[in-house]
Amino acid sequence: MSTSDVTKQGIRGERQGRAALVGEGLRRRRRGRGRRGEQAMVPDAEFTSYYGKPVLNPPTWEARDIAGYFFLGGLAGAGSVLAAGAEFTGRPAAARALKVSSLLAISGSTAALIHDLGRPSRFYNMLRVMRPTSPMSMGSWLLAAYGPAAGAAAVLDVTGLFPRLGRIAAGSAAVLGPGVATYTAVLATNTAVPAWHDGFREMPFVFAGSASMAAAGLALAAAPRAEAGPARTVALLAAALENAAVLRMERRLGMVAEPYKTGRGGRLMRAAKILSVAGAVGGAALGGRSRTAAVAAGTALLAASACTRFGVFYAGMQSASDPKYTVVPQRERRDAREGVTRLA
Repeated sequence: MSTSDVTKQGIRGERQGRAALVGEGLRRRRRGRGRRGEQAMVPDAEFTSYYGKPVLNPPTWEARDIAGYFFLGGLAGAGSVLAAGAEFTGRPAAARALKVSSLLAISGSTAALIHDLGRPSRFYNMLRVMRPTSPMSMGSWLLAAYGPAAGAAAVLDVTGLFPRLGRIAAGSAAVLGPGVATYTAVLATNTAVPAWHDGFREMPFVFAGSASMAAAGLALAAAPRAEAGPARTVALLAAALENAAVLRMERRLGMVAEPYKTGRGGRLMRAAKILSVAGAVGGAALGGRSRTAAVAAGTALLAASACTRFGVFYAGMQSASDPKYTVVPQRERRDAREGVTRLA
C-alpha cells in the first residue's frame, strides 16, 4: 500500500525511486516509409533454445551415403573432363584409366544416393518431373544423362568397339562432367544448414577444386608417368583453388565458420589441407621421376578430396545442431538492416 499523500505543499511521504519515468528507455526510429515508432532499449537476452533443442532439425543424412555421394560424384565428373583432355592430347592409357574410374565412381555415387533415399523407385520418381528451381530435380536429370555417357565411353574404350561413338560418348561425359562435379555444392547450400547455406558463394569452387584434385590424383596413381604430366599440373591448380576457396569462405562467414575449424569437421578440413599440399607438391616434384612417389601423391590427393567432402558434411551437421549459428547471424542481419534504415 502507498503511504504518500498530495498536499498543498507537495507530495508527502514520497518513496524515492517509485515514480514512473515517462519515455525512459525508449528511442524513436524510422519505420518503413516515413512512419515513426518507439522501441524499448532492452538488451538482447542471452539465447537459449527451448529445452536445449536445436532451432533447425538437422538433416537425417548418413555421412557414408551423402558425403560419399559428394566425393564419388566429384571424382566422376572431373575424371571425365580429364579423360577427354588426355584422349585429345594422345594419352590413351591415362584416358582409359580415367574413363573406367569415372564409370565406377558414378555408379557408386548413384548407389549411395539411392541407399539414402531408401528405395530405388524414389530416384525414378524424381525423374517424373523437371523443376529448374530444384537442385535435386536438376541433379537427378544430370545424373541420368551423365551415367550412360560415362558408361558408354568406358565400355567402348576398353572393348575397342565403335571408336567414333566412343569419342562422342567421352565428349558428352566431359560436357556434363563439370555439372556433376559441382551441383552437389548447390544442393547443399540450398538447405537451411548455416555452414552450408551461408557459404553459397565459395562452396562451388571448393567442390570444383576438390573434384579436380581427386581426378588428378587418380591419374597420377593409375596412369604411366609419361602420360601424367597434365595431371600433375591440374593437381597443383586444384589444390590451390580448393584451399583458397575454403580460406575465403571461413573469413567471410565469421562465427558460422567455426564448425569448419572445430570438432570432427575441423579435423577433416585440416587433414584435407595437409594432404592436398603434400600430394600436389610431391606429385609435381617427384611424380615424374618415381612411380612410387606418383602413387603416393595420387593417393594423398584422393584422400584430401574425401576429407574435404566429409569435413564439409560434418561441419554442416554441427552448425545445424547448435542454435547460435542460426540465431546470432539473424540478429546481426536484423541490426544491420535497422542501421541502414535509421541512416536513411
